Amino acid sequence: MARQFCWVLLVALPLLSQTTATENEKARDELKQGVEAFKNAYYSGAVEHFKRAIELDPNFLKARLYLASTYSSQYVPGIDSEENNRMAEAAVKAFQQALVYDPSNIVALKSLGFLVFSQKHFDEATKWNHRLMELNPEDKEAYYNIAVIDWTKAFQLDSEARKKTGMRPEDPGPIKDKQVREQIKKKNEAVIKDGIEMSRNALGIDPNYDDAMGYLSLLYRQQADIADTPEEAKKLTLQADEWMQKTLDLKKRKTGYIP
Repeated sequence: MARQFCWVLLVALPLLSQTTATENEKARDELKQGVEAFKNAYYSGAVEHFKRAIELDPNFLKARLYLASTYSSQYVPGIDSEENNRMAEAAVKAFQQALVYDPSNIVALKSLGFLVFSQKHFDEATKWNHRLMELNPEDKEAYYNIAVIDWTKAFQLDSEARKKTGMRPEDPGPIKDKQVREQIKKKNEAVIKDGIEMSRNALGIDPNYDDAMGYLSLLYRQQADIADTPEEAKKLTLQADEWMQKTLDLKKRKTGYIP
């Protein structure tokens, strides 16, 4: 899901201004100057131009999306600092404001999903991706993103359980200690099942979606860790291995690599 949204994604968006010709012209000029500042990495200047464009024309959706994308472009996922978090929050607020004017805007919805996921607001990230699915049931990335979120939510508990029971990452499931396994199962079972379903939905749309294959493999491996018996865990691990091999084979074909 770690994708950046830059100005080129927004160039083709239509102008939605309903102001007078003079105000519209001034707003367009501010937008143009803001784009030039953005292209030159002069982000503070870009922000001011886009803000002025919005002041001149509050309905100027394109300016709102540029403003949000300017904040987003300055955010670095994984860096916990006051300034970085401020940029993320500013981007989230600006994209949410854009949705007030266009509730079905795909750029805003995808950007929000990425930003809140990067901030580890997993339930909120799931919400935005469900909005995308409602707008376009054939959006494979929305299903894939939720699968990634589900795996991420389950991963920490699964890793802690393995560490607690002395299991290495490469050791096959299930979790050795039954009590620990049952505790993890109560929290992770529904999440993992949802992730598997979402991965399969993405593959139903695009059978050659190698990233979805990869996460399907990882989710089956998580499911093996909470299996009730070693036999059930072995079957799930075999499924995980099969999907991982399919992923690797497909990636090789796509890159033209032949061993």
